[in-house]
Amino acid sequence: MSQDEITVMDDSKCIFQLRGVRPFLSDKFDITKHKNYKLLEDYDKKNVFDIENYIKRKGKVKLNRNTVITRL
Repeated sequence: MSQDEITVMDDSKCIFQLRGVRPFLSDKFDITKHKNYKLLEDYDKKNVFDIENYIKRKGKVKLNRNTVITRL
């Protein structure tokens, strides 16, 4: 496809690029019809993934009353 063809491409189509495969033209998928759509941020803002918060918590151990520590 030329650059001109891409700029006037049908809105219901997309260029799908997958590693190991040449790019190809495909129909767009309506994500609202996917069974896991409710897990996306588009569905509910509480589903946002905060990478900075994740990195801060990564590696920290949470201990509670039921935690058993075994010395090796």
